[in-house]
Amino acid sequence: MARKLSKGKLITLLLLALLIFWYLTLPRVNVNYPNDGKYELRYIWNTQHRIDKGGILPGQGTVDIGHIFPDKSFFMRFDWWSKSGLRWCIDITPKWGKTLDIYLDEVGRIDTVKTAPDVIARLKQCKGESDPFEP
Repeated sequence: MARKLSKGKLITLLLLALLIFWYLTLPRVNVNYPNDGKYELRYIWNTQHRIDKGGILPGQGTVDIGHIFPDKSFFMRFDWWSKSGLRWCIDITPKWGKTLDIYLDEVGRIDTVKTAPDVIARLKQCKGESDPFEP
């Protein structure tokens, strides 16, 4: 004989399902710096004016999340630089429900061999900044 779910259990299951849906569909962007990196890198994530600052040592990475339902004014920008004066910036169009993995080379530029072409298609050099794709 089938048991009926109580109202409280049903609401709990619904909230849990919504939380899982939100977690799985949230667009993410990972930036990975290789173990043979030459510099400590500093970065700023700017996701719709939500600012996160930090540093990446060789072998480390950083991640940020986009909006689950972005509007037309949504933007995601990643600025990074080294103390040696190298500086780059990209505008990112995250993909709903997906994780974009961006790989940097040992100097800090985007590694166009390791980073998938469909990910590179979602990245754009910031206006007036150094080309982050240039070898």
